[in-house]
Amino acid sequence: MNAPLLESVLTCPHCGFARQEAMPTDACQFFYECRQCKVLLRPRPGDCCVFCSYGSVPCPPVQLQRGCCE
Repeated sequence: MNAPLLESVLTCPHCGFARQEAMPTDACQFFYECRQCKVLLRPRPGDCCVFCSYGSVPCPPVQLQRGCCE
């Protein structure tokens, strides 16, 4: 059984800045401020968090739901 990945690279859709961030395992992260342009990112419609919208890896709850960690 594989554990879910706990880090994801968030890429700002406004300026393209990318940064590796740790993902919470017990909650979704609704907001993220870009370290470069300071835009406040919110999830796109249909996504539960900023990692699912702008990350290289979806959040741990979604990873588990998709069965990629079983």
